[in-house]
Amino acid sequence: MLDAVWKGRIVSESTLSSRINAARNAIGDSGEEQRLIRTAYGRGFRFVGAVHEQEATIRKLAAIFAADVEGYSRLMGDDELGTLRRLTTCRAILDERIETYRGRIFGSAGDSVVADFSSAVDALGCAVAVQEAIAKDNAARPANEQMRFRIGVHLGDVIVQGENLFGDGINIAARLEALAEPGGICVSAAVRDQIGTRLPIAFADLGEQQVKNIAQPIRAYHVRGELSTPTETPLLPLPNKPSIAVLPFDNLSGDPEQEYFADGMVEEIITTLSRIRWLFVIARNSSFTYKSKAVDVRQVGRELGVRYVLEGSVRKADSRVRITAQLVDATIGAHLWAERFNGSLENVFDLQDNVALSVAGVIEPTLRRFEIERAQRKRPDSLDAYDLYLRALPHAYTAMPGAAEKALPLLERAVAIEPDYAAAHAFIAFCRHTRYLRGGMDEDERRAALRHARIAIAAGSDDPTALSWAAFVIGILERDYETAFDAFDRAVAQSPSSALALGSSSIIRGLAGDGDTAADQAQQAIRLSPYDPLIFRPYIGLAAAHFFAGRYEEAAIAAGRAVQASPGFSIAYMWRAIALANLDRNEEMRASVGRLLEVQPDFRISQFVATAPTAPERLAIMADALRRAGLPE
Repeated sequence: MLDAVWKGRIVSESTLSSRINAARNAIGDSGEEQRLIRTAYGRGFRFVGAVHEQEATIRKLAAIFAADVEGYSRLMGDDELGTLRRLTTCRAILDERIETYRGRIFGSAGDSVVADFSSAVDALGCAVAVQEAIAKDNAARPANEQMRFRIGVHLGDVIVQGENLFGDGINIAARLEALAEPGGICVSAAVRDQIGTRLPIAFADLGEQQVKNIAQPIRAYHVRGELSTPTETPLLPLPNKPSIAVLPFDNLSGDPEQEYFADGMVEEIITTLSRIRWLFVIARNSSFTYKSKAVDVRQVGRELGVRYVLEGSVRKADSRVRITAQLVDATIGAHLWAERFNGSLENVFDLQDNVALSVAGVIEPTLRRFEIERAQRKRPDSLDAYDLYLRALPHAYTAMPGAAEKALPLLERAVAIEPDYAAAHAFIAFCRHTRYLRGGMDEDERRAALRHARIAIAAGSDDPTALSWAAFVIGILERDYETAFDAFDRAVAQSPSSALALGSSSIIRGLAGDGDTAADQAQQAIRLSPYDPLIFRPYIGLAAAHFFAGRYEEAAIAAGRAVQASPGFSIAYMWRAIALANLDRNEEMRASVGRLLEVQPDFRISQFVATAPTAPERLAIMADALRRAGLPE
């Protein structure tokens, strides 16, 4: 039996069969021994087929929320544009409530929405909140402009395939939706049993219902009554920025004396994370209410109002200690990252400091990546300034003109919403710096970059991210090392675990001739955040430090790692090419030059010499190597 979501809807077996045949004709069949899982984006559907009997299937228990508009085809026939406007308003209500109640939309087309929740309480609470909000909105409209949704909620086993879910659990939710009254909610017995008395809601028993394509009858209930705040654990809304709680670490040593070390470790991590300005961190006193309790991280997330939870353990053997930490998405209970740290108890405070810095150094880019992915899943008409900023980051990070063109409109919309958004101003500065240096040397771009950089420093005096990017732009475009170093130093003082601040500072210090500090900061950044997508920046700083010290072999290695981390960034190839030129490794040098000119065809030595922020004697060494590498004058 096959289940499918066609443009966000559950389809019948006959429809599915025809879609699968069309897909196989389009993309072929890979044989009996492989999954018959295919995606045909041009044809608009996904399907899951037979799986080889020895291949494990990923499953999970989920509360499925399915909604659609009653009489949608009729409404569209009467007034297409008006119906679309109303649907947009209603979808904004659904999207906001689903996110508030920790849900995730995985199917959406036309008037339908399919979402999953880790808790039946959250799914039904969301359904009631949606209906209440839409009813309130309808009350202010004429009858012909009102839109009523039907919602079905079921708790069942589903198959996980990438971002999509499949299985009878989803089909049943869709069938319950069809049983719901306009403006009403219909749930299965599984949901009714899970809710119990947790929500002040009454249920009307509809008895067993035989529904299409489901072999066994489904016992269904209509929801009656209104949702009020539960008395057990009130649902806290997620803040408008990433949020995390650090739970007390488990002491696995069997030694009660080690409790002080485990608790101190957690306090250091909380303190260090609290220095990351864009992160909402739950205070120690709230986190420690869970000490010595068996907890469900999803419940912790609901009770504390956080999206992420960090948990861990401490184990001691003689004078050695092992610390483990795991980062969990509390909305779905999924592990995002785990790491293990070993050390000696001879200097407890140093060990705690080092682990806290290492944990924070990894968590910052990890959360940044997941927040970017979350923002990219949101509807364009429901984006706030923070979402726009997040969507711009992957383009801005590329540091090439074409990508900057994509980032700038998003960032400019963000500062239009929040004029004092320091980090957004800093990235506007960086994007305009990119367009100036590698996109035509337009003096207007340079002036705009510096103006936004100064706004970022003024508005973000306590924001390490804003300070770091603004300082970098000022150091490159104005060679104002005093201002740049002051901003970098403040960023590092506020967030010692910031690989961004250390890595960016290393580039400017390397160009300014402070090779020792540049190398030290670059190595710190690499150690703190070895999997950071921005790790190419400290490698560039390290390459500059080694190059100007005459360590061309080390410079070539560092530049090569920058190339691996960001293969679309032309400057990484430039540093590798000039290091190889000074090593007389001509074949490798020509390959780097070729890639440099592929990603930046208009690279010219004269332009680089005119803009490179370094002293004449260092610039002469670079220019000589560039000419010997064969780059165009």
